Amino acid sequence: MNPTVEVLIANESHLKYVPTILQTIEAAAKVRGTGIAKRTLEYVEQKMREGKAIIALVDGEFAGFCYIESWGNKQYVANSGLIVVEKFRGHGLAKQIKKKSFDLSRKKFPEAKLFGLTSGAAVMKINTELGYVPVTFAQLTDDESFWRGCQGCVNYDVLQRTDRRYCICTAMLYDPKEHE
Repeated sequence: MNPTVEVLIANESHLKYVPTILQTIEAAAKVRGTGIAKRTLEYVEQKMREGKAIIALVDGEFAGFCYIESWGNKQYVANSGLIVVEKFRGHGLAKQIKKKSFDLSRKKFPEAKLFGLTSGAAVMKINTELGYVPVTFAQLTDDESFWRGCQGCVNYDVLQRTDRRYCICTAMLYDPKEHE
């Protein structure tokens, strides 16, 4: 029997999964040895309540997550925190979550440039398929609150030492004006 896979815009009914989401993000960061910015329980819950998060469930079990955030007076939008539980990897679930997040971002913020920072090859591949291109950090938002979010990453010192010009992550940008 095939499992039931749901990739949904998260809402209050999904709040029960938040501790598991945070544990999954933390565990993945340790395994990778690279940065995933840490978020609080309250922050992730807020994203769900605002309809700015995507959750994947397989037969009702938490399988993956991503959220969106706007920056620079809604001129930039980031799809962040993309995670898939290890046992559900390798089946295209990350791509489904990212695509749903991308579509939600375009619907909520049609004029905004979408961007992301990632150190994962799989995410870079998905972003490229969606139309993102690698860019310099200078082409991203200058919104200080976005960059403060990097403080929870193990590589934050690299970002600081280079005056926010370089880091371990690759910056990628989708400009809707280039895809009209």
